[in-house]
Amino acid sequence: MSEASGDEAAGDSAGREKVPSKLSAASIGPDWTKVRCPCCVSDRVEPLVLVKLGEKVGPETKRWIIRLIGASQKDGGAALLAHPGEDASGDIIVVSAPRCTLLRATEELGLCKLYRNGDMEAFSYSDRDNFKDSDNMEEFLTLAERQYMVKYELDGLRAQRDLRIPGLPDSCTLHNRDNIWQKLRSFGVIVDTFPLHNPDKLKNLSEAWYSGNQLAQPLDSVNEYFGSSVAFYFSFLDFYTWSLLPPALLGLTITYFSGEVQKEMVESVSGPHEGDSEPPVSGHMLQAVFSMLWSTVVMELWKRRSSSLSYRWGTLHLAERFAEPRPGFHGDLGVNPVTGRVEPLFPEWQRDLRMALVSVPVVGLFLGLVVLGMMCFYWAEAQVQHLHNDWDSLLSQTLLYMPSVLHIIYTNVLATVYKTVAQSLTEYENHREESAFQNHLTAKVLVFTFFNYFAVLFHIAFFKQDVPLLRKRLASLLIVTQLINQVTEVVIPFLVDRFISAPHRTESKDDPQEEKFRNQGTLPPFPGLFAEYIELLVQFGYLSLFSCVFPLTAVLLLLNNLTEIRSDAYKICKLFRKPFSPPAANMGVWQIAFEVLSFVSVVSNCWLLLLSPRLQEMFQEGGMSSTNVLLLAVLVEHVLILIKVIMAVLIPDEPDWIRKKREHIEYSSMQALRQQKLQSEES
Repeated sequence: MSEASGDEAAGDSAGREKVPSKLSAASIGPDWTKVRCPCCVSDRVEPLVLVKLGEKVGPETKRWIIRLIGASQKDGGAALLAHPGEDASGDIIVVSAPRCTLLRATEELGLCKLYRNGDMEAFSYSDRDNFKDSDNMEEFLTLAERQYMVKYELDGLRAQRDLRIPGLPDSCTLHNRDNIWQKLRSFGVIVDTFPLHNPDKLKNLSEAWYSGNQLAQPLDSVNEYFGSSVAFYFSFLDFYTWSLLPPALLGLTITYFSGEVQKEMVESVSGPHEGDSEPPVSGHMLQAVFSMLWSTVVMELWKRRSSSLSYRWGTLHLAERFAEPRPGFHGDLGVNPVTGRVEPLFPEWQRDLRMALVSVPVVGLFLGLVVLGMMCFYWAEAQVQHLHNDWDSLLSQTLLYMPSVLHIIYTNVLATVYKTVAQSLTEYENHREESAFQNHLTAKVLVFTFFNYFAVLFHIAFFKQDVPLLRKRLASLLIVTQLINQVTEVVIPFLVDRFISAPHRTESKDDPQEEKFRNQGTLPPFPGLFAEYIELLVQFGYLSLFSCVFPLTAVLLLLNNLTEIRSDAYKICKLFRKPFSPPAANMGVWQIAFEVLSFVSVVSNCWLLLLSPRLQEMFQEGGMSSTNVLLLAVLVEHVLILIKVIMAVLIPDEPDWIRKKREHIEYSSMQALRQQKLQSEES
């Protein structure tokens, strides 16, 4: 296809008139491209997203991209607004979105908005005038939603025919149904695409979030600025942190009002003392049963809170449609048998073969490295214990913790390497939908995380049956892991930003607006919430699975999370580039992972109770054989699982009023769809 044909595919944007507009406080260079719809005309255009071009991209290519962004969707464009920055030769393009494009995206994404009767309803473009503030996009949609919709439209750009990109070599050719934005990235034309910060809103959010002494988080403001995905994480972090108060108070009570427990904790380090009586286990038994029930109640109450938040934020009824292929998907061009669209196709058997022959063995290799690290830990533990028995000094007593510390560092390094490998493996598997890609990536990381962080603890508890070693190991994990996380997640990024990045992006009020936008690109991209959820999941596992042997677990987690809330808020506001945030109705697959750990906690705590000296003495006095003891433990385990299931059933996943609202939204959507179908048949 010729260059002229490429221009035709982009629409007749060239030579369009300009709409007078402002870009924040000042305008830069030429005005924004003209909108087509009269209802979208405005005297103010809000800059939402910045596109960073490669150094060798010429003015001809940049003009073609601007025309492509501004062209109507029927002409193969994104129907957005584009601004060239300072001039046609600059390396940035500022992108915004007109009203109609945003409203259509709102309907496609299945967002709910406030109707004229005061209820939340699934938005319908044909009924847009009956939704509150639908004529004012800054009130109708959150800033995060508007910015994500720009990305949604850009990622959906597909070539309608073969064409050559103006200003690039002949090898840089777009083929029919190619994902344009993905191809432009691979050609080095598009270097980066990121949402722009709003300094005034960011300042107000920072003051209400982490700068003051307030305890409550401004979750609605977080949702407005960073999106529901980020807001759900911080809402869960807040909910989970305050849920740690009951187990923390119980742990303090057991620890400080029971001298025997204090003695047992000392013995876990220095060894047992002759003449000491067996410590009572009543406190441990109480902690074990409480942990099993607490984990269930917390997750059930969270699901109720989550459904209320999703209704308030308009994500209760997100669209479930056959999604477009994700940008990274590739394959031979063909006709999709479900949608009838021409798009890349990749056989399912090839994907299964890649997973079976490549992904599974590589994941198994890393699990083997976990086992190797565990064996080295046991060897080192035996060596320092032998050294302590020979020396019996303060130094040798301190060295008892060195194998745990070194093994914790090893597991954290291994987890970091594995995350990169898991990302590459999932890319290699070539999943069509973004949801499938994320689910397979999350599954890989969850399997490794569970094995990496809990394998040693389970081995100590179930095979070595060494409660003092288990207690020492858990204490080391809680203290060292939290210190490492705080250093790697906050301290190091802060120092890098303060002494390396910040000096290169100094700006003043008189600087051109495009320079301020460009400076935001010097910040590192936000790494996502994956590591944050993993950290909370590991915490939840420590508490629900093993806290009965170390009652202060919840206390240490509570202290850590009170600072974690503010440090995570500071990090996302100041240390990283603003992330795109897709609408979310809940925590997704992470919620399932927490519930699975909740059920595993029953097995873990029942087994740990069997190891208590008091119970073993009672069984011996009662003349129970090992087989009968095991059968009794299995019976108790099943009873506790039944209790957890009954509790989960008795506590509904969503409040009754939310259930009625959701059913009403579904009914209204069905009626609107039926009405549209009748109108199309009549026409």
